[in-house]
Amino acid sequence: MERIAGLRNPGLTDWLPTTKKEVELRGWDYLDVILFSGDAYVDHPSFGAAVIGRVLEAEGLRVAIVPQPDWRGDYRDFRKLGVPRLFFGIAPGAMDSMVNHYTANKRLRSDDAYSPDRQPRLRPDYPSVVYACILKQLFPETPVVLGGIEASLRRLAHYDYWQDRLRPGILADSPADLLIYGMGENPVRELVRRLREGVPFSALKDIRQTAFLADRVDVLPDDIELFSFDECLKDKRKQAMNFRVVEEESNRYLSSRIIQRTRRQAIVVNPPCPPMTEAELDASFDLPYTRMPHPKYNGKIIPAYEMIKFSVNIHRGCFGGCSFCTISAHQGKFITSRSRRSILKEIEMICDMPDFKGNLSDLGGPSANMYRMRGEDENLCRKCKKPSCIAPSVCRNLHADHTPLLELYRAVRRMPAIKKVFIGSGIRYDLLLHTCAEKAWNRSAEEYTEELIAHHVSGRLKVAPEHTEDGVLQLMRKPPFSRFEQFGLVFERICKAKGLNLQLIPYFISSHPGCTLNDMAELAVKTRRMRFHLEQVQDFTPTPMTLATEIYYTGLHPYTLQPVPCAGTQDEKLAQRIFFFWYLPEARTQIMHILRKIKRNDLVAKIFGRKNS
Repeated sequence: MERIAGLRNPGLTDWLPTTKKEVELRGWDYLDVILFSGDAYVDHPSFGAAVIGRVLEAEGLRVAIVPQPDWRGDYRDFRKLGVPRLFFGIAPGAMDSMVNHYTANKRLRSDDAYSPDRQPRLRPDYPSVVYACILKQLFPETPVVLGGIEASLRRLAHYDYWQDRLRPGILADSPADLLIYGMGENPVRELVRRLREGVPFSALKDIRQTAFLADRVDVLPDDIELFSFDECLKDKRKQAMNFRVVEEESNRYLSSRIIQRTRRQAIVVNPPCPPMTEAELDASFDLPYTRMPHPKYNGKIIPAYEMIKFSVNIHRGCFGGCSFCTISAHQGKFITSRSRRSILKEIEMICDMPDFKGNLSDLGGPSANMYRMRGEDENLCRKCKKPSCIAPSVCRNLHADHTPLLELYRAVRRMPAIKKVFIGSGIRYDLLLHTCAEKAWNRSAEEYTEELIAHHVSGRLKVAPEHTEDGVLQLMRKPPFSRFEQFGLVFERICKAKGLNLQLIPYFISSHPGCTLNDMAELAVKTRRMRFHLEQVQDFTPTPMTLATEIYYTGLHPYTLQPVPCAGTQDEKLAQRIFFFWYLPEARTQIMHILRKIKRNDLVAKIFGRKNS
């Protein structure tokens, strides 16, 4: 049988082995690398363990994956495949384990979308630490490499919302030998290349996009030395100052090495790799994934897989720079797009899947409409360290042409097996409404908006204004609410012209740093006026390595060092959240009480109507 991604009837050896029996089926008597994953093993390019496993396989290595090992018993899952020739790898999961396990109010979730049949607690809290400690206890001489978003966002001192304290970089708690941050294909290839050249693992100190813990480090002239972890524990202002440096360095083409003293050692973070090329990204997506869960899950549902089963990722990176979002911190702000050839090839494979009915659930990425966008003058981009290319306004150097994306949509719609292509990724309407100096780009944005609404909405178009008040939106690095209102008018006009009965569904966040009860009351007034009964809402959850989290923890804006008010207690958070639901009878009494408390009786009639004033 020809070995291709998306096989209609794959055999057991078409997945990376997960047991000793599967290793033997391949005729292997040793393994080069063993990966331990916090997620169920889904052999799909949206799951990090599968990606790194396939990349290592393409390098000619013998690789196995142990998904969701039992960490509570006799550690037999950690022993069952023996010792790899090169190293153990840890992929803690596609979602941060603490976000996966707990709500914004720190309540334990009852299910896990990345586990078979939603079964909870198949991974520990902080698997990057737990798995590494077990592996080093069992196999102290074998190197352990951390990867994934959990370790990536904790590579330096960070506020941990669930422990409510500042924590050192994760290598101070995990005995791992090396940390790969961000998207790991290129760093792991370089790691393998060096090992093949005979370089001892202990000497691998200069690979880009890696971090390590050192007893002693020589600070070079171009290095940046942050305030130490102990200094930041004593002075939150220093933690805020550190964050600005880290965020700016993370968003530069040419970054410096970063060093932070942690207890008696130092964490050294090497600069990131350059953005992947189109060919490199294609090569990653073109690897021979089966695109299916491992056969061990037959008869079980993995919800995270069901969500992306018939979706296609067309690019990486996001230049939005939203203050509460971790995407750019992990993937970077520079866009790397796949070729049309690679995308169409993947769609053809999806079309061959037995249960595909002709509908793609998404053709997008971190953002729906950033495909092939870049800086017009790359030299200006190389000098830039701004975390966002569109906040507080769209950069004049941004090549904001929607034509390549339009052409891609049309090419996919022409495919015989395709009935409908839905766009599930977030639309940046500020890009669609921006007036560029290049008139052709403005026409492409108008054309894109019309085709998006006419051909790619399943009934509800979800967009994310996040708030209504400009002060909060500025802190979020989001456009003014007037832009959303303008987009709403465009949406209504196109729907009316084409006879479409579609809904515009906005996403909002409460309790974001800088947001007050007054701001939430005004949000209730404005969303009522627009006849929205809000459904897609969430409380702000502080996650490591975001601007909003640093403000929440320090009370200061890292770029101005000025104080910012924050809703810190659960009561304060719930008081803000209730304003989303002004239309529910059970919320009315509480909202009226809050309005009286903040001396905004003038808003009662605007929220509930005059008869309630």
